[in-house]
Amino acid sequence: MASLMPNFVSRFFRPFTSSTKMGLGPAEGGAQNIPDTAQKCTVAAGCFWGVEHLFRKNFGEEGLYDARVGYIGGDTNNPSYRAVCTGRTGHAEALQMTFDPSRLSYTTLLEFFYKMHDPTTKDRQGADSGTQYRSAIFYHSPEQQAAAKEVTEKVQQQWWKQGSVSTEVLEAGQWWDAEAYHQLYLHKNPGGYECPAHYVRKFPALS
Repeated sequence: MASLMPNFVSRFFRPFTSSTKMGLGPAEGGAQNIPDTAQKCTVAAGCFWGVEHLFRKNFGEEGLYDARVGYIGGDTNNPSYRAVCTGRTGHAEALQMTFDPSRLSYTTLLEFFYKMHDPTTKDRQGADSGTQYRSAIFYHSPEQQAAAKEVTEKVQQQWWKQGSVSTEVLEAGQWWDAEAYHQLYLHKNPGGYECPAHYVRKFPALS
């Protein structure tokens, strides 16, 4: 536990307006040449730094065009990180991915989502607590809604039997990009805070 303390403490000193390591990356410039056949996948699983990092690491060369961290599910327009951190705007810290469905299926992304965080801890991941850290899937079509409900039911029965999956399945509303210094944060700041609940579990294939 002691080895986690430096990163845990750094969580409470996350920058509100700037970063010492900006660098260029796909999130700053926006993904280029994305075809019309691309689809979006939007999920919330706690601190968005680690969520983005794990999805990029695992799917960056396998059909993931772009991934951006931001805010969704709230009641105010263009929220700031500072405002979202209060828990009063209703937003979740989230990741919105753009992917090639001919190479990477929506179901594959959802199954990975359920492997890389703990969906049984309502409004919390690790020591990060609050509605902004809730587990949620924000669907972009009726087909995604059906897939999200099906996968959620399966993981409850087969992977997370010891607890109750608290993941919300909701229609995607207004998306707001997080501030530029949050994009690709762990790429630009190696050793930065990663929620200890964010790691890939070795579950068997869903039946």
